[in-house]
Amino acid sequence: MIKVLFVCHGNICRSPMAEFVMKDLVEKAGLASQFRIASAATSREEIGNPVYPPAQRKLAEHGIGCAGHAARQITARDYQDYDLLIAMDSANLRNMRRFYGGDPAGKIHMLLEYAGRPGEEVADPWYTGDFQATWEDVSAGCAGLLEQLTEN
Repeated sequence: MIKVLFVCHGNICRSPMAEFVMKDLVEKAGLASQFRIASAATSREEIGNPVYPPAQRKLAEHGIGCAGHAARQITARDYQDYDLLIAMDSANLRNMRRFYGGDPAGKIHMLLEYAGRPGEEVADPWYTGDFQATWEDVSAGCAGLLEQLTEN
């Protein structure tokens, strides 16, 4: 079982979009039983909240639901429980490394590394309002991640 945790600041836009896009991709590939996919926040600001409505609508445009999501903060146990902890931007990356006291097992990565765009950040629609750009970033990153995880 491959366990992936997507992480952003509040866990209401980018990381849940990545979670549900990745779940959709593995389901369509017939690999759902081989994956455990979730998302979390580095902050406590949105704990318990659902996916932000414009993000819900963008997922729905592509036939992807996100019902039942409640934002949560990363925990110390997540580092042991997940194989990969995927950050949406460099601030998330820094916050995770600080929270976990580094990254001794090399589990923390940026999503767009998997789209061949190392160092680039997933556009934050909370500030830009551009959920299409976020959709494109998340889709490219998740597709590349799935390809890398399944090519072996």
